[in-house]
Amino acid sequence: MAAPAKLRNIGPKSAAQLRQVGVRTLDDLRALGSLEAFVKLKRAGFKPSLNLLYALEGALLDCHWQQIPEERRSELILAADAASAALPKAQPRWFSGGNAPAGAVAGGDGEPNTDTDESPADDGGSDGGGD
Repeated sequence: MAAPAKLRNIGPKSAAQLRQVGVRTLDDLRALGSLEAFVKLKRAGFKPSLNLLYALEGALLDCHWQQIPEERRSELILAADAASAALPKAQPRWFSGGNAPAGAVAGGDGEPNTDTDESPADDGGSDGGGD
């Protein structure tokens, strides 16, 4: 089986991420458009840069990403910002499902136990009192 043709402006890491969201060929990219492919990457949890958005647009226009006209770049930025604002806010990986951060021990209330002898606020001195 032959490998799909390399998309112009797209390096191996970005190509792998695009494959994971179903964009494998130039035809796939044409069907979605540069903005929707960019948004799909964001929805999948990747953090694509604006340069990748320009690279996707350049792949569609068959030009180097730096040759995208400034006016088109501005349109893409505005559209990407609007699309990103509509996406749900990402939660930290440890936030869901009761998975506490490494080293934390949940107390009886389900909250991580932050009482340790190595507290950053502990300067080594003792005033004999608590908080």
